[in-house]
Amino acid sequence: MAALRNRLSSKLEENVNTYTENMSEEELFSFAEYKEENTEKTGYSNYSYWRSTLQSFCKNKVAVFLVFVVLGILLFTFIQPLLPSQYDPNAINNDASGLQYRNIAPGAQFWFGTNSIGQDLWARIWAGTRNSLFIGISVACIEAFVGIIAGVLWGYVRKLDWIFTEIYNVLDNIPNTIILILVSYILKPSVKTLIFAMCLTGWIQMARFIRNQVIIIRDREYNLASRCVGSSTPKIIVRNLLPYLVSVIMLRMALSIPAAIGNEVFITYIGLGLPTNIPSLGGLINDGRALMMSPSLRYQLIFPTIVVSIVTISFYIIGNAFSDAADPKNHI
Repeated sequence: MAALRNRLSSKLEENVNTYTENMSEEELFSFAEYKEENTEKTGYSNYSYWRSTLQSFCKNKVAVFLVFVVLGILLFTFIQPLLPSQYDPNAINNDASGLQYRNIAPGAQFWFGTNSIGQDLWARIWAGTRNSLFIGISVACIEAFVGIIAGVLWGYVRKLDWIFTEIYNVLDNIPNTIILILVSYILKPSVKTLIFAMCLTGWIQMARFIRNQVIIIRDREYNLASRCVGSSTPKIIVRNLLPYLVSVIMLRMALSIPAAIGNEVFITYIGLGLPTNIPSLGGLINDGRALMMSPSLRYQLIFPTIVVSIVTISFYIIGNAFSDAADPKNHI
């Protein structure tokens, strides 16, 4: 067996020598061409954080369905006034004899019925949904903008820690309800007043939450390495810290929208909300609440309550689903 192996080895070596003797030196040794695109491929990754987040979010069928529901509701609030045979939300409708259509039950003429002065509830509910969503989204965006800046500086810049801590201790000890009542009572009732009252101290919770997250990750190795190579603080915040906070930010924003709508309902309930010429879900629920004990008029409470429930539950589920999808720990 060993002899056969030696004979095959010598035969193979003889064939290789014969093959190389018939080739020129240029054919035996040639330099590989340098191609820059090939070098880039060695360090190329097809991974995209936002694409991965979207793919993970789309796996949650309920959340995706509710996204289309919320977008449909938001879009319809702008389309509804343009549809034919629509009533003005503030118009008092009268019959042929000049009498008001008071408390007309839902039917072919008034799909959601009318209120005690003859206003069309269908038009008022969609106008109120548009105003309430505008308030909620505006409050969420302002709180996120102020809270992110304050929270990142609070957690990353150690010299500012005591300043923000004292501001937090003062503002957090003032009940939010008292601030809403005082601002709504002092200033003229309007959409801007409600947004200002809700944002006055609402950002502090977002800032505290982000500050706690920043403290956890600010001294990790990649942040220390960035500081060692001379990266500026804004660059470290934008490149190293904020990507890890996307899930937290989106969750807090999604929860701020139904919370703002709830605050608007509460402030209207105590009589300090928007004026009657500006429809809102809070005002409609407050009007319907007074008629709750009358079975024939209970529809004035049911319809706006259904819309509020759909919007608030949708934002809660969407926020939680997107938070899980955006969490870097769930990405491979």
